[in-house]
Amino acid sequence: MAINGETDIVHVRQAAREAAVTAGFSLVQQTKLVTAASELARNTLIYGGGGRAEIVIEESAFGDTVRLVFVDSGPGIPDIDLALTDGYTTGSGLGLGLGGARRLADQFHIDSAPGKGTRIELSITTRRKP
Repeated sequence: MAINGETDIVHVRQAAREAAVTAGFSLVQQTKLVTAASELARNTLIYGGGGRAEIVIEESAFGDTVRLVFVDSGPGIPDIDLALTDGYTTGSGLGLGLGGARRLADQFHIDSAPGKGTRIELSITTRRKP
């Protein structure tokens, strides 16, 4: 999905919710996934100058996983650890989005460098009952 404007953020949120429902997520897990998707889509637009999102459902015997990937060709993140620190922002926000998204996810990975853009992947898994 392309992220080039505010309406694209809404589309990413809707697609994340649909994927979470399809994967059988609880309401709490759905909210976590949609919140993380919204924050990262907004960051992709504002700080990365736009980009794209991918949402994938992966099924296994242990549970279903929804994986979100956000990619941009923006300026990159010079200090990832600092960027994940609550309260740190290079814009006008509260500085909670990136770190908050990490806390909401079961798995979280950032690949970024100055001048190389940013790729963020996160996933949340629902556990199957035995």
